Amino acid sequence: METSSLHIAVVGATGAVGQQMLHTLEKRNFPIGTLTLLSSARSAGTKVEFKGTEYIVQEATPESFNGVDIALFSAGGSVSKQLAPEAVKRGAVVVDNTSAYRMDPEVPLVVPEVNEDDIKRHKGIIANPNCSTIQMVVALEPIRKKYGLSKVLVSTYQAVSGAGAVAINELEEQTKAIVSGESFEPKVLPVKGDKKHYQIAFNAVPQIDKFEENGFTFEEMKMINETKKIMHMPSLKVTATCVRLPVVTGHSESVYIEIEDDAVSVKEIQNLLKDAPGVVLEDIPEEQVYPMPANAVGKPDVFVGRIRKDLDDNNGFHMWVVSDNLLKGAAWNSVQIAESLIKLGLVKK
Repeated sequence: METSSLHIAVVGATGAVGQQMLHTLEKRNFPIGTLTLLSSARSAGTKVEFKGTEYIVQEATPESFNGVDIALFSAGGSVSKQLAPEAVKRGAVVVDNTSAYRMDPEVPLVVPEVNEDDIKRHKGIIANPNCSTIQMVVALEPIRKKYGLSKVLVSTYQAVSGAGAVAINELEEQTKAIVSGESFEPKVLPVKGDKKHYQIAFNAVPQIDKFEENGFTFEEMKMINETKKIMHMPSLKVTATCVRLPVVTGHSESVYIEIEDDAVSVKEIQNLLKDAPGVVLEDIPEEQVYPMPANAVGKPDVFVGRIRKDLDDNNGFHMWVVSDNLLKGAAWNSVQIAESLIKLGLVKK
């Protein structure tokens, strides 16, 4: 099949990630012959421009996927559960950006810089990992391959855009209210529809998603389980604490790792990451050069800095990892998977 004839569908085309997917497809000059934009009934009829052409977003139904080669989903887990199998039945390969299929043993969970070959065993659906997991494993995979990896402790500092447009609006409204000395009522974070909501402006909320019985949140368990699956290391020791900060875009992570080699220097880790795919090293502490979310916005890379050896354990290293959660954490990784499908010859009419 000529790749220029590919029929691409974007499900959730009017959402923040869907919009970034379209922007990324355009920027990458992805080989699209036909483009179908889909959404819920509520957003159907919206007009969206792509490469100078205006498209009308249609309501997503099973029949929407007739003739589609690759379907990029980012419209919520319930939509993916309902429509992804329908798309597969009609011959499409689904790249799903929700948590619906991530831990399904039959579905590859893919970050192309880490485990691109897993795409080859797909049965119609490929899952895009959690945004926080993606940036962390991109930074850790080169280290794991060369020096081994036995433990990962991560604390995240996550942007409100990860909770959608309503969370961005709430941050902006609360900030204005506090600066103006006005009262406000939190309604969205940490979890929309939950029993309690907290201020996010000028605050840090140590809860992302709902709590599990073990005391960890669902977001934390995603990072733990997804890291093990992506790296094919079910016995890897991983733990996470996920915190929401009043930042619009760009997730940051403080990551502590223990490797198997105890004779590795900071310089060796820096040199390894400097040439790693998808990684940009920003690590000159004497010149105050280190990654920050404000500088990562709109960029597809994972930025790593503040690399230092643990003071008590020769196998231990600390680092600071930052990335645009809407790009590498979602849209860009999804498009990368689609590009890998083409590269590996796995898209068929």
